[in-house]
Amino acid sequence: MPTLVIHREHLLEFVEARALAFDWAAQAQSDWGMQTSFILGNNLEGVPDTVEFHRAGVRGSLKVDAKEFVLRAELGFLLGSFKEQIEAQIIQNLDKRLAQARP
Repeated sequence: MPTLVIHREHLLEFVEARALAFDWAAQAQSDWGMQTSFILGNNLEGVPDTVEFHRAGVRGSLKVDAKEFVLRAELGFLLGSFKEQIEAQIIQNLDKRLAQARP
């Protein structure tokens, strides 16, 4: 099963990074039909927030902490053949959001 792993460091306050993850989850729901759930971590203890997402053919998570975002997604058989295009779209979307949110 093809797996995407995308790391992005950030200089945002944790509250801003959390808000960006919430916005990303909302967009994933509306644009891609993802079912999402948000698990709050504990920044003081180094436990990241996690957005879990899934739909037919994909399952993954977006973890956010005080320093980075880490997206991991497992693609099913049919979506696996589009891995490069899917990865490029996610990277473009996340980089755009980070650029807009930079202090």
